Amino acid sequence: MAAEGGGKEMNEIKTQFTTREGLYKLLSHSEYSRPNRVPFNSQGSNPVRVSFVNVNDQSGNGDRLCFNVGRELYFYIYKGVRKAADLSKPIDKRIYKGTQPTCHDFNHLTATAESVSLLVGFSAGQVQLIDPIKKETSKLFNEERLIDKSRVTCVKWVPGSESLFLVAHSSGNMYLYNVEHTCGTTAPHYQLLKQGESFAVHTCKSKSTRNPLLKWTVGEGALNEFAFSPDGKFLACVSQDGFLRVFNFDSVELHGTMKSYFGGLLCVCWSPDGKYIVTGGEDDLVTVWSFVDCRVIARGNGHKSWVSVVAFDPYTTSVEESDPMEFSGSDEDFQDLHFGRDRANSTQSRLSKRNSTDSRPVSVTYRFGSVGQDTQLCLWDLTEDILFPHQPLSRARTHTNVMNATSPPAGSGGTNPGSNGNSITTPGNSVPPPLPRSNSLPHSAVSNAGSKSSVMDGAIASGVSKFATLSLHDRKERHHEKDHKRNHSMGHISSKSSDKLNLVTKTKTDPAKTLGTPLCPRMEDVPLLEPLICKKIAHERLTVLIFLEDCIVTACQEGFICTWARPGKV
Repeated sequence: MAAEGGGKEMNEIKTQFTTREGLYKLLSHSEYSRPNRVPFNSQGSNPVRVSFVNVNDQSGNGDRLCFNVGRELYFYIYKGVRKAADLSKPIDKRIYKGTQPTCHDFNHLTATAESVSLLVGFSAGQVQLIDPIKKETSKLFNEERLIDKSRVTCVKWVPGSESLFLVAHSSGNMYLYNVEHTCGTTAPHYQLLKQGESFAVHTCKSKSTRNPLLKWTVGEGALNEFAFSPDGKFLACVSQDGFLRVFNFDSVELHGTMKSYFGGLLCVCWSPDGKYIVTGGEDDLVTVWSFVDCRVIARGNGHKSWVSVVAFDPYTTSVEESDPMEFSGSDEDFQDLHFGRDRANSTQSRLSKRNSTDSRPVSVTYRFGSVGQDTQLCLWDLTEDILFPHQPLSRARTHTNVMNATSPPAGSGGTNPGSNGNSITTPGNSVPPPLPRSNSLPHSAVSNAGSKSSVMDGAIASGVSKFATLSLHDRKERHHEKDHKRNHSMGHISSKSSDKLNLVTKTKTDPAKTLGTPLCPRMEDVPLLEPLICKKIAHERLTVLIFLEDCIVTACQEGFICTWARPGKV
């Protein structure tokens, strides 16, 4: 277990780490797991997930947590940094037969000390509504699996609603339900409401109102995760086809899209002010996308395997009223420059103020984190020089260790320490010092980055060789014609399935054709972030990352939910 031995034995698991704001510490007594504390043998089972809710009870101890491990679902009082976890007394525990819980979500609007509404999605496609305080199961949706037979990948209450919820499946479909309505005894009939590029939305045709209210068909392959924007108006979806698609939820319009460098996208989150979206996936990268400009503004290279969760830290996303200072030094030397740890809501209002003023009196730093199958936690800062580049990016590293792989155009002043108003430079700043990971390129290698086979294809996320990237593209080129013919003749297979097949135009997007376009810029065309910290914190792949006010919560596939106290919060 991660908590023992200070992290020196057993493959160097870290139990603490330091950032500019101070020391984060693993609280071994605040670890939640199954009551026997035995590591769960996770082969072939669904990812461990954690959901929190605050029930506002008078004791000041209103946090509750729910997590799934294998066939089991637990509901505990969460004592966080204050008290040790008492695993002998779960408020509720359920063991399922024949199907496993895959994801869950509390309704924060309706939660009280006497009752909470918890949605649980399952591997066989059903969704259950339970109240773990009253210990009752109120409803089962898609019970006969007539709506969708595939695994539930993500379930969430619609923001601001006490009765509407959205469910995504590995079929690539999403369904909107109302808890008040039944699912009917026959398979639903649909009629087209709206169709667009690689998506279609249908309403349910029936005499009486029934679930699902809407069916969304999005992209190719599984829909891995979705997230509502902070104001609840937009919906970001990431799919196995490698696309991020952002919809206006009410008008059912496609707002913008982005394509992964390669492979599926697995996770997505919004910045607290709704201005930026971060995704992670099978290209081992985190990608930052501007909601306003609909374009990739940065990529982060730190993970050595698939990225399973991305999340913003609203408590460390900070706004400075004064002009940003300039100083030199390494990460460790940073004073508490950006950390007047605002509460999330005041951060949000100050962020909107920051974004509404053109004179830029305020400087902003967004903090986000990611965890991956490489068992590592990475923290990242998104700083002014990335968000508002004054000019071609300087070669100097900022305190997020930002590097841009192209050499600056002559005369851009790229190597001048003061060239970028907010650039925080390292000594000897013409070329970044060699980095522990292989994403710093020698200056000479970079100058020919414009050549057809881009240098960065070789040096992208660790573990991806140039050969693999190129062969993928070559293979795709060769099979493209065959795919094209096959996909377009699919409609004739059977009249029953033709309906669905014709909805979404099945032209497969060839990765080789999107690379180098605004959908998926080349590695050298966008700034490359380096993590502030990148620490191995578990033995098994990480599946949870949640930022709370006084701690960070992580969990791994062995079923251990860990609490990391923020600086000064122990």
